[in-house]
Amino acid sequence: MKDHIAPPVLRPVRGAAHCAVATLALAGAAWAARAGWQIQLAAAGQPLSGPPDQGGGRHRTLTALENAYHLVSALGDVATLLCAFAFLAWLWRVRDNARTLSGQRPRYAWPWVYAGWIVPLANLWIPRGIVADIHRVSAPGERLPHAVNWWWGLWLVGSLGGAGLYAGTTDAVIARVYTNAPPLLVIDAAVVAAAVAGVFVVRALTSVQQKHLR
Repeated sequence: MKDHIAPPVLRPVRGAAHCAVATLALAGAAWAARAGWQIQLAAAGQPLSGPPDQGGGRHRTLTALENAYHLVSALGDVATLLCAFAFLAWLWRVRDNARTLSGQRPRYAWPWVYAGWIVPLANLWIPRGIVADIHRVSAPGERLPHAVNWWWGLWLVGSLGGAGLYAGTTDAVIARVYTNAPPLLVIDAAVVAAAVAGVFVVRALTSVQQKHLR
């Protein structure tokens, strides 16, 4: 009698994937709204009284449009934070499944699932590497989905460019909108597009692991 070998036990991924997709869509919509308000601010032009931050600790009264931008910006930050939590929860789960399928340790140790996004230089390739390794193990012999490269390239444009243009307070960002809005809008477009591509990444990796679950 042949020994029966039990199949590897994988964690369900569909629920985590739905949360990740929903928050990616929410974050993309939030950044699109941010861009819409920036366009309105640029079209309205800077008030004669100057930028919101007058220097020397002095701030003028904000216009209604500027107040609204503060709210939109804050909501966008919350949406982005929720997206980060949901995406990492999904990534952790599919990474665990990939380890179960391969029976080997992943190329990148578990701290890199989090640290890979914030450690300088390492954040240029490690998150993409984690996603690529998960796909390689989950779908041996299949080509990496194009969405992964689109997602990562757009994310780098948005995060690296945004690190400078979105530095400082919201009032500082408003001042930049008044003086030079196009670079900010390019960053916004890259982030929105990265969120859309991220949805396809989540769906692609979830789909290949769902085949193993079935």
